[in-house]
Amino acid sequence: MTRFVFGDIHGQFDGLMKLIDFIKYSPADKLFFLGDLIDRGDRSADVVQWVISNNHICLKGNHEQMCLDAFSSNEESLIWKGWLLNGGSKTLESYGAANLPEAHLKWMQQLPLYMDLGDVWLVHAGLNPNLPLELQGAAEFCWIREEFHSATEPFFEDKIIITGHTITFVFPGVKPGNLVLGKGWLDIDTGGYHPKSGWLSALDIDTATVYQCNTFTHELRVNSLSDITTVIEPMPTRSQRLEIGKTNAAKRRWSWV
Repeated sequence: MTRFVFGDIHGQFDGLMKLIDFIKYSPADKLFFLGDLIDRGDRSADVVQWVISNNHICLKGNHEQMCLDAFSSNEESLIWKGWLLNGGSKTLESYGAANLPEAHLKWMQQLPLYMDLGDVWLVHAGLNPNLPLELQGAAEFCWIREEFHSATEPFFEDKIIITGHTITFVFPGVKPGNLVLGKGWLDIDTGGYHPKSGWLSALDIDTATVYQCNTFTHELRVNSLSDITTVIEPMPTRSQRLEIGKTNAAKRRWSWV
């Protein structure tokens, strides 16, 4: 059995199927999806149905949460309109006249917010390093960015946190398609829907191997985790950046290893 962790899919069904073939998926393997199966891409309905039909494990991402929030509100609400503007319109189009079936909404509702595999800890966005886990919820696990990326010490001593949510090329100096390693966390969302990247990533956590498919060029590639990962220093928070600006101090430098 091999354990694969997939970054955000965002409706890229064709790219996902190419990636599944590329990793030589066997029914004995365990596949884990970090959330954000839907929105932005053209085939969200197919992605969700495939994951459900094959009984793969998926975490709840902020886009699944936005979808659920939208369907809990009326179509004139800002919540509904906000979801549509953030890719929800593409998801509705992918379902066609049938709209989202109740079964898919119920499936999204019951998705776990995180999963502990012993040696790795899976979550969509991250966590607040300043709070105990029991005081955190969807606001942190599905949405957090700055507080998590600014952590100066690993949250866990015995395992690494693997996330999606933040496309890796938004970190300064990171090449599109590269993964990012911070203090106790690894981000594998390489922007499969985004024209600047197009790379969908699957990480074999047992051999530290990264398999990738480009949704625009259809290129396939495989690399060791160390060869395709950029190591970064903690990212300064907004308040830290403001303080730096007030004191006219030099901007924080990032180091690359």
